[in-house]
Formats: sequence, C-alpha cells, structure tokens
Amino acid sequence: MQLVTLDWIIIAVSLGIAFLPALLLARRGGSDTAQFFASGRAAPWWLIGVSMVATTFSTDTPNLVTNLVRENGVAANWVWWAFLLTGMLTVFFYAKLWRRSGMLTDLEFYELRYAGKAATVVRGFRAVYLGLFFNCVIMASVNLAAVKIANILLGWPVGQTLLVLAVINVLFAATAGLWGVMVTDMIQFGIALIGATAAAYYALQQPEVGGLAGLVTRLDPKTLNFLPDFGDWGLTLTVLVIPLTVQWWSVWYPGSEPGGGSYVAQRILAARSERDALAGTLLFNLAHYAVRSWPWILVGLASILVYPTLDDIAQVFPHVDRRLLGHDMAYPAMLRFLPAGVLGLMVASLLAGYVSTLTTQLNWGTSYLVNDCYRRFLKPGRSERHYVAVSRLTTALLMVVAALITLVLDSAKGTFELLMSIGAGTGLLYLLRWFWWRINAWSEIAAMVSSFLVSLAFFAAAKAGHGVASHIGLITTVLVTTLAWVVTTYLTRPVDDATLERFYRTTRPGGPGWARIRARAGVPAATDSLPQALLGWVLGCLTVYAALFGTGSALYGRTGPALFWGAVLLVSGALLIRLVSRFWAGSSAR
Repeated sequence: MQLVTLDWIIIAVSLGIAFLPALLLARRGGSDTAQFFASGRAAPWWLIGVSMVATTFSTDTPNLVTNLVRENGVAANWVWWAFLLTGMLTVFFYAKLWRRSGMLTDLEFYELRYAGKAATVVRGFRAVYLGLFFNCVIMASVNLAAVKIANILLGWPVGQTLLVLAVINVLFAATAGLWGVMVTDMIQFGIALIGATAAAYYALQQPEVGGLAGLVTRLDPKTLNFLPDFGDWGLTLTVLVIPLTVQWWSVWYPGSEPGGGSYVAQRILAARSERDALAGTLLFNLAHYAVRSWPWILVGLASILVYPTLDDIAQVFPHVDRRLLGHDMAYPAMLRFLPAGVLGLMVASLLAGYVSTLTTQLNWGTSYLVNDCYRRFLKPGRSERHYVAVSRLTTALLMVVAALITLVLDSAKGTFELLMSIGAGTGLLYLLRWFWWRINAWSEIAAMVSSFLVSLAFFAAAKAGHGVASHIGLITTVLVTTLAWVVTTYLTRPVDDATLERFYRTTRPGGPGWARIRARAGVPAATDSLPQALLGWVLGCLTVYAALFGTGSALYGRTGPALFWGAVLLVSGALLIRLVSRFWAGSSAR
C-alpha cells in the first residue's frame, strides 16, 4: 500500500494532538511517584473508564478477533466475551475495596493483607514476574501486531518498525506518567474508534462482500451465529462451555483479572473516590464489550470473502515476510481498500491504539519494578526525584526487552493462549482472598508455583509432540492449582490477627468470611451488601450482552432477535441504573 502526502499529514497531526497532553502534564506527572503512577489519586470516573478501554483497544486486538472469526466464526469470540463475567465482578464486588486500600500499586496488597517473610517474598517476586516477564510478553504481542501491520501497509522490516515504535512509546510513557497516559488515552480512543468504524465500512463495500446484505447471504450461517454449532461438541466445548464455566473465574489475564488487578487496579487506585472507581470500571466494561466488538468482527467476516485462504493474502502482498503470515494478518490486509486520507486516519487510529496500550503497560510494569522492587528492597528512603528518574529509565529498558521478545512470537492468538495457560487456576484465590480471612501468603505462593509448573509441563509435552487439547490442559491446571493452594492454606499458619484486623478496618469487605475478625476487633459489619452486588453483577452482564447481541442482530437484518435483545437491554439497563445509584449513594465521595 502507498500512503500519500495527505495520509502522512493526518498521521503527524493525530500524533501531535495525542502527544500534547503528555507535554502539558510533564511537570505535574513527574513531581513524585504518586503522581507518576497513580495520578495523585484524583482521576474522575469518565477518565479512568475511557483510559481502561483505550488500553485494551490495541493493534493486536483486531488481529486476534479477525483470527478467531476466520477460524471458527463469530462465536469463537466467547473466549474473551466470557471475561465480562470477571469484569462485572470487579465493578460490584472489588472496585470499592481496591480504592479503600489507599495503595499506590496493587502489589502493596500483599503486605497489607498478609504478614511476615512470605508476604514480602510474594510482593517482590510478583513485582519482577509481572512487571518484567509477564508484562514484556504482553507488550511483545502488541508489538507483533504492529510489526505485521507495518509490514503490509508500509513494507517496513521488523527492525525498523520496532525502533520507530520504541522511540514513540518511551517518549509518551516517560514524560508525564499516568496523568499523561490517561489523558492521551482519551484522545487516542476516539481516534482508534473512528478508524475501526471506517475500516468496517469500506470492507463491506467490496464487490466480493456486497454490503451487510451480501455479507449475511454469502457466508455460512454457522460463521455468523453468536453461538457455536452444538453439533460440533469439541468446538462448543472450547469456545463456549469452558470459557463460561471455568475460564472466566480461574484464569488471571491482564485487564480481566478475577478480583481486579494490573492496570485495572492501577486506574481504580488513581480514582478520586470510591464512586469514581465503581462508575469508571462499569464504563470500561460497557465500552470494552458492547461498543468495540462489531467493527472488528465485520472486517474479519468480510476478509473471509475477500481472502478465503492465506495464499490469497500472499498473492496480493508478495513482499510480506512469510514468517509473519497468518489469519491475523487478514485485518491489515483489508485496509488496502481505504482511500487516501482515510488510510492515513486508519494508520493513525492503529498507532493511537498501539500507543495507548504500550504506554499503560510501560507505566504499569515500571510501577511494579520501581515501587515494589527497587524502592521496597534495593534503594529505600531515596528522594521522590530519584525514584521518578529511575522510573523513566526503567520505562526505556522495558521497551527494549519487549522488542527483543517480539522477535520470537508467531501470532496474537498463540500469545493469548500462552498467557492464559500460565495464569490458569489462580483466579479463585484472587476472588476469595478479599472475603475469607484464612487465606495467607503461602496460599498465593502455592497457587503461582503450581500453575506455572503445570503449564510448563504441558508446554514441554507439546514441544515433544505429546500435546493435549487446550481445554484439557486448562481444566487440569485449574484443578491441580486449586487443590494445591487450598491444601496449603490449611497446612500453614493463618495470618496474625493484628494484620487481619488492620486489613479489615482499611477495606471493610462484606460477607461472613470476616465474622471472626469483626467480632475480635469489635467493629460493626461492613455496609456493603453482597446480595445487591450479586444483583448488580447479573444486571450488568445482561445489559452488556443484550447490547452486544442486539447490535449484531440489527447488523444482520434479523428484526425479531434485534427487538428481543433491545427489550432486554431497556429493562436490564433501567434496573442497572437504579441499582448503581444506590451503590453511588452508599459509596464514599473521598
């Protein structure tokens, strides 16, 4: 593809507009680590909500969705749609608890909730494990998608793309800290959403597609359905049953962590109040699942008609590196139909989505490595200026490591599955540790170690030619990990009562799991209502799924289902708004 002068002007202007907030907020964001990593705990709900969704709106996501749609149809998206159940749990059960904790990073949880050397070890280990290894693999996956897009759109080799993107991201992330990242996210989300919608519009105009009507009539109905073909039990099990029954609560995955965590917790901790934490997280889940999905899905569906096989892509783009060729490349391949100016806007939107994700990952990973490792264990007691300077240097180093890992990855889908397998089985512990006093730091260690070892064993077996089906590996890992941490919990000593009382007084979790500690501390029961939170979870999930499937039914021209889902949306949405207003009234404004 050839970008004309107009395209490059649009790209440059978009980049300049997005970067301006980082420059304006540079002094404020770099004044201390609370500003650099948590925006001084003063972010409003709408900003943290948009920032969360912008972070997950990246270059690898449309590639992943296209890959899923081309291989197993629209229903294959349940592997990530199911995580809405996790996200809504965070909204109604955990957002206020995180905000009450008053922490700078979510890893401080370990020394607030637990005590002793085990708590210290868990915090230090996860700072390096998540901040360096896990985080860099995520960034490498996003880099890989950007590399594939640049290879098709611009003909750039891998090295050139990584060098240019590394410079852009380090400048963004290291300049203004989280304030700059979040404000920039808001601008970039708008650009990215416009670009995704434009890509879907022009994809549908191709003669092989014939608009929405042609798309629906020319594709196999099984490809369009929201649910998989139940006659294919293997597919149904892997893309629907397992995600809805096991995966959503058992797997730790950044952005969809059971109980919240990573950059979701980072945004919650940056909120100016409990109310903003709850509302912002709710906005994120609404936008993440209901707003963004269909532009990507439509492009993926259209690509099946335009490029039925990978050879068709290779014929149109003979310069493409064959090592990068995969179904996820169909998304950037569809962008060749965009006219001048619109193509520049699309490239700008992809760049915006990419930068919004990478800058968040860089700031999040740096917060772990600096606040929870360097500051906690290596160089305590230094000045805030010193820690901010180290944070900026660490940001650059993380980008270098992520770029190197990019060179060994193959596809967005493969990386998605790898990250889910590594975090399998730990989710239930992360849900219960807020509501059951008996869980201790050794429970966390047992969960992490067992999950990693079992995942590593399956990975080694696959490399040796003895691999098992992904759902078998997931269920086995979940069972072994859950058994390991539950047994460890009962075999090790509980956390001392003084630490438990401090944690309870700080976060005030509801439910019967803290009855003994409440009685010992002589404090009244928490005002949070778990039945109301459960109702909010159900209504939230129903509202978002109704919006998602109602939009899809309308696009397909299926009037009856569209009206049904529209009615469900109106009823559940009205009840949700009423319930959230109660939560809002019962939440602290501080």
